[in-house]
Amino acid sequence: MDILLIFAHPNPKSFCGALKDSFINGVNHNKHSIEVIDLYREKFNPISFGDNEITLEVEKYQQLIKNANCLVFVYPVWWFRAPAILEGWFDRVFTVGFAFDFKKVIGNWGRPIGLLPCDKAIIVNTYGSPALATKYFYMNIPFRRLKRGVLKMCGIKNIKRFNCWSVPFVSDRKRKDYLNKLFRLGSRLR
Repeated sequence: MDILLIFAHPNPKSFCGALKDSFINGVNHNKHSIEVIDLYREKFNPISFGDNEITLEVEKYQQLIKNANCLVFVYPVWWFRAPAILEGWFDRVFTVGFAFDFKKVIGNWGRPIGLLPCDKAIIVNTYGSPALATKYFYMNIPFRRLKRGVLKMCGIKNIKRFNCWSVPFVSDRKRKDYLNKLFRLGSRLR
């Protein structure tokens, strides 16, 4: 399996960075290939002017996506969404004609048709809030928006999530538990 991991955290030594490394170690144990895009390290420019411009950088990312069977996103949830650098990456890389297109239904009405070739995605998030607040009071908006509004619309049907709740407040033991579970997820990926 060819895996593309997109990492969006400014500090590689953060808990998100540890999660990324744990998942990679699990994947390597499984003998799959993995490519990593570190958006902050690469100094990705997330600004989109809505022109669908395919720069060399965007073309490189699109080729990596074409070569992948599974996309993995590792990032913190800030203000109920991904960091702006990842949001901009979707805007610039998941372009019309590459990630999706529109099928005319009737008159001025159309619907999106997913074009991405990979069939699997995993979303790994860290939250400052407890699960109860995000899942029940806020209806898990951060996950649902990315799952339904981006990935499924672009053709990815098999989407899993791995959430780490209350990260600033949990014990070291709980953090190790999160890391071990993510290692196992990577090592059992099929």
